[in-house]
Amino acid sequence: MTKADIVQAVYARLGGFSKKESADLVDLVFETMKETLGRGEKIKISGFGNFVLRDKRARQGRNPQTGSPITITERRVLNFKASQLLKHALNEGMEGQSGATSSSRATATGTAAGAHGAVAAGSGAANSGGHGPHG
Repeated sequence: MTKADIVQAVYARLGGFSKKESADLVDLVFETMKETLGRGEKIKISGFGNFVLRDKRARQGRNPQTGSPITITERRVLNFKASQLLKHALNEGMEGQSGATSSSRATATGTAAGAHGAVAAGSGAANSGGHGPHG
């Protein structure tokens, strides 16, 4: 789902708003979330989950291509923890399927929050989306 899809859903479901007003509303929600996270505050959305900003210390890593040691700079990372209600809703009807598992933690960068302008605040370094030695 893209931001444009969210705008379309708001426009279609709420009614009474123009497409531009729907887009402005969605932008306002994301901007408010970004500002809140930028101040280091948590975002708790009842029935959905929590967005938590964590500071990671600088540490030693390894370049996956060359194997040479590197220093990974300190930075902030954004984590999302789904609520029990969301987990249950996502897993309804999967009880009978083998191999159905539920992940309680997911890194939000590169997904909903990261795709809509939530940036790593403070250090200026963006998270790589959880890939590589520092995710």
